[in-house]
Amino acid sequence: MALKMYKPTTAGRRFSSVIDYKIITKRRPEKNLVTILPKRSGRNSSGVITTRHQGSREKRMYRKVDWKRNKDEVAAKVMEIEYDPNRTTNLALIQFADGERRYILAPDGLAIGQKVNSGEAAPLIVGNCLPLSAIPVGTAIHNLELVPGKGAQIVRSAGSLAMIMGFEEVYVLVKLPSGEVRRFKPNCRATIGQLGNADWKNINLGKAGRKRHMGIRPTVRGTAQDPRSHPHGGGEGRSGEGMHPKTPWGKPARGKRTRKRSKHSNYLIFQRRK
Repeated sequence: MALKMYKPTTAGRRFSSVIDYKIITKRRPEKNLVTILPKRSGRNSSGVITTRHQGSREKRMYRKVDWKRNKDEVAAKVMEIEYDPNRTTNLALIQFADGERRYILAPDGLAIGQKVNSGEAAPLIVGNCLPLSAIPVGTAIHNLELVPGKGAQIVRSAGSLAMIMGFEEVYVLVKLPSGEVRRFKPNCRATIGQLGNADWKNINLGKAGRKRHMGIRPTVRGTAQDPRSHPHGGGEGRSGEGMHPKTPWGKPARGKRTRKRSKHSNYLIFQRRK
C-alpha cells in the first residue's frame, strides 16, 4: 500500500499524508461481528488513570477478530478486505463452507477469492494457520500464540513478522520483531506471512487535530512540570533535567534494564533483544 499526498490547500494539509486504501473493498463492517467499544480514556474500573495521554477519541465499533483460528480442516474463502480503526493493520472477512463468517488479520499478499485453512495439515501459503511444529525453519509468521489455545497475542501490528529459527527438544525458537529469540511450545499456533499495511509507519499526521481524533492527548515535557508532578520538574527558569532521565514514577527511562531478574518466564528467552 502506498502513501497518498494532498495539495497543500491548508497548513494542516501541507505535510499530512494518508494510506491509499485502494485495497479496501468494503466500507461498512459486518453487523454480526461488531460490538460497542466503550470509551475508558485510559482509566481502570475504579476510575483511576492507568494509561496517560488518552481520551476524547471518536466513537468506534470493535471488530471481533478470530485470534484462535480453531476451525480446523474447513476451508474458508476471503470475501472482503476492510479497514479497522482499532488497529494498524487491515482485516480480511472470510466465509466458511457452512456460511459462518469471521475476521482475521490481513497479511501482505492475501487476495479476495483466496482459500485459507487452519490446522496441522494446512498447506504453507499466506493466511493459513498452523502449529509451530508444522512450520519449517526460515518461514515468516505473524499472529503468534504465547499459550497454546489461548489465541494470538503478539506480532499483530502492521508490517510485522516473526521468523522460525530452529527446534529444540521440547521448544521452537522464534525470532520476534524486537530481535529477541524466544522459546515457544510446539503446539502454539501462528499464521503464515507478513502482515500488510507496512507503510502505516510512514504516515505524517500533519496537524494536532488528527491525533486528538485518534484519542491521543498531548504529552507535557517533564522539565516543564512542577517537582511534585515529575522528577525533572522545578528549578528557576528553563532548567535541564539535572539527573539521569526518569519516568514520572522515578524509574530509569533510558539504558537500564527494568525486567525483573526473577521473572517466571526468563527461561523462555533464548537471546535477548539488542
